[in-house]
Amino acid sequence: MKPRLFALSLALALSTSTLALAQTQPVERREIGNQILENVPVADPAIRASLARYQNARSASFQDWAAGGGMLIVTRFGNTNQIHQVAAPGADRSQLTFHDEPVSGVHTLPGGEVLFSKDTGGDEWFQLFVRDASGKEVQLTEAGTRNQSPAWSGDGKVLVWSRATKGSANYDVVMRDPSAQGGRRVIFKGEGQVSPIDVSPDGKTVLLGRYFSIGESRRWLLDVATGKTTELNPVKGKVSYDGGLFTPDGKSLLMLSDEGSDFMRLVEFDLATGKKHLVSGERPWDVEDFKLSKDGRVLAYVVNEDGYSKLVVQDFRTRRALPQPQLPGGVVSNLAFSEDGSKIGFSLATPTAASDAWSFDLASGQVTRWTASELGGLDAKALVSPELVRFPSFDKRSIPAFVYKPKLAAGQKAPVIIDIHGGPEGQSRPVFNPFHQHTTAELGAAVIVTNVRGSSGYGKTFLNLDNAEKREDSVKDIGALLDWIKTQPDLDPNRVVVYGQSYGGYMSLAVMTHYSDRLAGGVERYGISNFVSFLQNTEAYRRDLRRAEYGDERDPKMLKAFETISPLNNVGKITKPMLVMQGWNDPRVPKSESDQVVAKLREKGVETWYVQFKDEGHGFAKKINNDRRREVETQFLQKVLGTGAAQ
Repeated sequence: MKPRLFALSLALALSTSTLALAQTQPVERREIGNQILENVPVADPAIRASLARYQNARSASFQDWAAGGGMLIVTRFGNTNQIHQVAAPGADRSQLTFHDEPVSGVHTLPGGEVLFSKDTGGDEWFQLFVRDASGKEVQLTEAGTRNQSPAWSGDGKVLVWSRATKGSANYDVVMRDPSAQGGRRVIFKGEGQVSPIDVSPDGKTVLLGRYFSIGESRRWLLDVATGKTTELNPVKGKVSYDGGLFTPDGKSLLMLSDEGSDFMRLVEFDLATGKKHLVSGERPWDVEDFKLSKDGRVLAYVVNEDGYSKLVVQDFRTRRALPQPQLPGGVVSNLAFSEDGSKIGFSLATPTAASDAWSFDLASGQVTRWTASELGGLDAKALVSPELVRFPSFDKRSIPAFVYKPKLAAGQKAPVIIDIHGGPEGQSRPVFNPFHQHTTAELGAAVIVTNVRGSSGYGKTFLNLDNAEKREDSVKDIGALLDWIKTQPDLDPNRVVVYGQSYGGYMSLAVMTHYSDRLAGGVERYGISNFVSFLQNTEAYRRDLRRAEYGDERDPKMLKAFETISPLNNVGKITKPMLVMQGWNDPRVPKSESDQVVAKLREKGVETWYVQFKDEGHGFAKKINNDRRREVETQFLQKVLGTGAAQ
C-alpha cells in the first residue's frame, strides 16, 4: 500500500476503532420518544419551569409579499415553523401549511403560486413544493435528490433550481417543464456546487454561480436555448461573489463582489461592455444583501457594521440617497420590494426582541412593524443587551466579542460561558437568543459571544487567518479571551465553560484539549472530532468545499497537521466534564463524529453526557427537541458552574 493511502487508512481506523472499545464508564440510557439521553440525570421539574418562558418565545421571519395582499411569514405555533399570511400590520397570522417538518425558503412566484422548501428529519435533502391559491401543494422535485437555489423569470414562465444526487459532488440545473417527463428537465450539467442565481427578464439567460469556498466563486451566463455558457468578469486570482440580479432592462447585473477590496461591495456589471461600476461606495464593512424594485427605480441594500445592520435606500437611476429608515440596533434580513415598489419588507431581530416582519414605506418614510412576536411572558425591559468589546490576541490582533452580563451584587463575580459560532466562517450577531437571556437571568452567568479570526463580517484578511495549517490560531484567540476574563473585576476566571455547535463544536473540543485546566467544562453540539474521518464521511456534495476551507487530507502535509490538531487524538488532555449532542440525520457532521469522541472521553474516564435526537439533522429544528436540549444544558451548566443544586 502507498504510504499516503496507508496513513489515511490508519487515521480512519484509529478514528472509528474507538466505537468498539469497551467503555470503562457505566452508561445509563433513557429513551423518550425520538430522544436518547445517556448519563443525563433526571431533571428537577423546576428547571423546565424556569425555561418555559424563554422556550415559548416566538419569532416571525418575513419571507415575501403575498399575491393576495399582505405578507408571507414563517413562524411557529406548534412544533415546527410553517408559512402564515398576515393581511395587514398587526393582523392575525393565518396558517397556510401544516407539516410535521419545518418549512423554509418561501417565495411568491409570478402568477401567485407560493414556492417553499422542506426536508425530512433534518437530512437536508430538500424538496421544492408549489402551493396554489386553493391550497393544493405539488412537489416539483424528485425524492432522494437535494434541491435548492430556485430562480425565475419576471413572468414566471422559466423556473430553475439546482439539484444534487446521492454520492455526487456535482449539481445540475433543472427547469420546470410541464411537457417533459416528471415535469422537469436538466438544462445544464454542472460540476461542483453550481446554482442558478437569477433569470433574465425575458427568460432567455440564467445567471449561474459556482461556489468553491467563501473566498472564491465564479459567475457565468447560461443561454437557456443552447446550453452555452459565457463567463462573466473573468479575472486572475480569487474573487468572491454573492447574489446577483438582472436589471429590469436586462442590460446589467448587480452583484456583491470583493474584487479589489477587502470587503464585499455592490457592483453593477454592464453586459454589453463589461464595465463595472461601484454602486455602494467604499465602506470598511461588507454589503450583505440587496434588492431592486421591479421598475428598477429604487435600490435597497444592507451593510454589516460590526455585526449590526444598516439598511440603505437610494434612487438607483440617479444614485441619490432617499429618506433612510431609522431602525433599532439589530440585524436585518430577507429584503423584498412589494409588487408596486412602494414598500420594502424585511425581518428585524434585536438582542431584546425576537425576529419580526417589518416594512418601510418609501413615500412617507414610515417604518411599520407587522408582527409582534410573543416573548413567552418575558419582560422585554428586563432583557440584557450585549456590550461590544475587543480583546488582544496572541499576535496583538484585536478580536471582537459581544458580552451579556447578569445583574450582580457589589463585589460579586459571574461565572462565564464562552459561546463560539459555527461556520467556520459564521459571525455571531446581536439578535435575540433565549439561551443567552436565560443564562444571564436564571443562572447568573455572563455569556461572551466571540467572533474569533476566520469569522466573516470583518474583511477577507481576517476571514483567511485560520485557513488550513493556521486552524488552531483561532483556538489561541480563546486562550487570549481566557486571559482577558482574568482582568475583568466582575467575571470569575475559575468558573468558565466553553460552548459551541457545528464548527463551534470543534472549537469547544479543541479549546478543552488546550485549556482544560482553566475551564469548568465544555458543551459541544455536532462538532468535528477528527478532520480526516469528517472529510471522508461528510456528504459528497460538501466534501471539496470543506477541503477548500480546512485543508485536503489527501495531502501528506495536511494529513499530518490534522493528526496533530484533531481533538480525538488529544482527548487525553481533557479532564473536565463534557456534554455532547447530535442529530442522527446530520449530513454535514455525521453522527460518527460525536459517537467516537464520546467513546474516547469515556474510555479516558471523563464524565460525558450524550444526547441524541433521531429526527434531527445539523441543528435542532423541532421545539420538543430544543426544549430537551435546553433542559439538559441547564442541568449541566448548574453542575459544572455551581449555580444550582447538582441533580
